Amino acid sequence: MDLKQFRELFHPLPGNHYLEVTTKVDETTFVLQELMNSVDGEFRLALYGSDELLLPDELQQANLQQISKLNAPFRALPRDNDIVILKDIFTIHANPELLLRISYTTLANAAEVVIMEKKGLLDIEAIKSLLEKFEFRASNEIDIVEGYDVVMAKKMHMWGQGL
Repeated sequence: MDLKQFRELFHPLPGNHYLEVTTKVDETTFVLQELMNSVDGEFRLALYGSDELLLPDELQQANLQQISKLNAPFRALPRDNDIVILKDIFTIHANPELLLRISYTTLANAAEVVIMEKKGLLDIEAIKSLLEKFEFRASNEIDIVEGYDVVMAKKMHMWGQGL
């Protein structure tokens, strides 16, 4: 999988925190870890699944939380993350709106949420509308990862829920 364009979506700064919420470790996980390492940032991984997973050596520095139930929330401090990537979890989580609410709360102002699902699983217009409902702005569908629908939106400073 060519992830050059995926990598170019992100412009990490020193000390940034990126959080990937997903069901599996794959190439995108390694790209995000590498980006955070390059700026002395912190990569956080919320991994849904019933099995305890041994992380590959490349991810040993990642801040990992494992979540066994698909109705449970992930944990994240308010305004503590610069990007949240919800990958392969949005359509199978029992409460996707909860994922958006937590994402909104944990994102710093002007930070972004990224929703990635296998092509055809998302109703893109419904996702954009849902993002708007949860006070995310400037949502865009981006066709940059083969086999995946990617939707990005921004948490704007002084908009929405006052966070």
